[in-house]
Amino acid sequence: MDIPALFDLSGQTAVVTGSGKGIGEGIAKLLSEAGANVVVSSRTEKDIKKVADQISSDGGTSIPIVCDVTDDDQVRALAKGALDTFGKIDIWVNNVGGSTGRTPLKELTREDWDQTVALTLTSVFIGCQVAAMNMVKGSIVNISSRSSWGAVPNNSHYAAAKAGVNVLTASLAHELGPEIRCNAVASGAVPTEIFFEVMDLKPEDLPAYAKETGVPLGRLGSPQDIAGAVLFLCSEASSWMTGEVMTVSGGR
Repeated sequence: MDIPALFDLSGQTAVVTGSGKGIGEGIAKLLSEAGANVVVSSRTEKDIKKVADQISSDGGTSIPIVCDVTDDDQVRALAKGALDTFGKIDIWVNNVGGSTGRTPLKELTREDWDQTVALTLTSVFIGCQVAAMNMVKGSIVNISSRSSWGAVPNNSHYAAAKAGVNVLTASLAHELGPEIRCNAVASGAVPTEIFFEVMDLKPEDLPAYAKETGVPLGRLGSPQDIAGAVLFLCSEASSWMTGEVMTVSGGR
């Protein structure tokens, strides 16, 4: 097989959650460039319509579907929408996740814990379950975080949820193989809108933050950095990989 064919997703259908902006938007656009039909999804209709329109104007095929990934019925409807339009699902990317903010344990409320776990871990469980029920063969990719490895003071609720994503990914790889592969990408710091909000940083703070955190490659990540790893895990280039968590973090 030649190199372009290894990454060719022509004729495949990809569902990408949380793809109205940030990392999810980058993933949706790159999978489209690789030839996939893409279902763009998030809670905000305006955002996903804009991304889907951009994909279409660039020559790709895409539809937007509004979905709250913490709601089982809405995720099932998302899968149905993909199947009704494209006839099958080959790729499912669980990108949604987030934290209520950096908070010391003694100040962390049960509400913030529950909200973070629901958005970051339970949503991935729902997405994987619905994907498995509606895919014959293909690839599930879960977006994890570098925070899932080791200690993350003052953000333990988010770190614990992402660690759960890693174990869920490994477990489902055994359950769903060989027809469906299940892998994850553990992302390092990517300055998206949510990142700035949670970390209480401004764009001008990024160079100092990258230096302070000791990223060997000297910069923070971009949505394209994560999207490249996702494309690899969805493609034939990674056909003998499942249950893996690939860290993409600039070496940090």
